[in-house]
Amino acid sequence: MLNIGCHLSISKGFYKAVKEALSINANTFQFFTRNPRGGKAKELDLEDIKKSNELMEKNNFSFILAHAPYTMNLCSAKPDIREFGKNILKDDLERLKHIPNSLYNFHPGSHTGQGVKKGIEQIINALNEVIKEDIDTWILLETMSGKGTEVGKSLEELKQIIDGVKYNDKIGLCLDSCHLYSSGYDIVNNLDGVIEEIDNIIGLNRVKAFHLNDSKHELSSNKDRHELIGKGTIGLDAIINIINHPKLSHLPFILETPNDVKGYEEEIKILKDKYR
Repeated sequence: MLNIGCHLSISKGFYKAVKEALSINANTFQFFTRNPRGGKAKELDLEDIKKSNELMEKNNFSFILAHAPYTMNLCSAKPDIREFGKNILKDDLERLKHIPNSLYNFHPGSHTGQGVKKGIEQIINALNEVIKEDIDTWILLETMSGKGTEVGKSLEELKQIIDGVKYNDKIGLCLDSCHLYSSGYDIVNNLDGVIEEIDNIIGLNRVKAFHLNDSKHELSSNKDRHELIGKGTIGLDAIINIINHPKLSHLPFILETPNDVKGYEEEIKILKDKYR
């Protein structure tokens, strides 16, 4: 079974988001833990979450993906922004204890001129401050395109972060097709080679989710511009190869294409029809 969904709003509750996912034949979805450009999170409605969990279990949902806000930057040059990011991370992980079968995804951060080495050091320090031995939620570093001063455009950078975290048993990766391609990993012509490289450097056992996007730009462009499935430089054939690859096909795939819910429904249908 193809585990596929898209990004949905939980502003009106988790139960409504699950119902919306079902209405477009999705069996997973992604949501922002709070306003993506802000900091304050809504109070959790535990009864709503309980109903949602029952509905997801009944319909064989895969893991759902909680996405940190873009304002969470653990390696900013400004100490107050780093502290703000750590507080978000702590709060999000505490809230996710109430949401079973959830994974937590975040952008490693932007070093804002300090250099990659310093950025990685600050990310490691933040994670070591927050993550305790009894962590029960997988925390996923998202593979990045390399625009601006982003950290995490290479597997080597992500490995440094993982290796630096003391309790890293639950630190994994969320692959992003647009980001991988834009940062120089040729998933169009050499998918097997890219998968082998991920396994050799980090380990496929740490890959827990996949953002499925086409790209508006060419290989190695270092630009983060998502495109509709089959309408970009990655193309439909390459994306079909990704969802059918025996080492990836079990993952929850999340569409982040520039689409509305109706458009996501159409993309889900296309991909389900191509899933073998």
